[in-house]
Amino acid sequence: MRNFIVTVNGRQYEVGVEEIGETNVPKAVPLAAPVPAAAPSPAPAGGKRTKVLSPFPGLIKNLLVENGASVKKDQPILVLEAMKMDNDITSPCDGTVTFNVQKGANVESDALLAMIG
Repeated sequence: MRNFIVTVNGRQYEVGVEEIGETNVPKAVPLAAPVPAAAPSPAPAGGKRTKVLSPFPGLIKNLLVENGASVKKDQPILVLEAMKMDNDITSPCDGTVTFNVQKGANVESDALLAMIG
């Protein structure tokens, strides 16, 4: 038995913890980086605009192109920080970007980040 003194809300308690032998605690395993959701298919001809949605909740850390800029398919357009990791969000097609978010904004999953068209 091992004794400990624990303080909770300013009050001290003495507790005894029984040792029952070695435990099989798994070792920490690093997690893979989040994988962004599959990008929508390229915008068809005729002026149709394609939505760029947030694949997960996070913070808009940086806009990598100006609003109204021409972008190419798979070009990074913004940085979304989630779980202390920076994730590049790319354009799903060629076109002109119109952002629906600002740097520093918090977004939820499936939030509309931009339109490409």
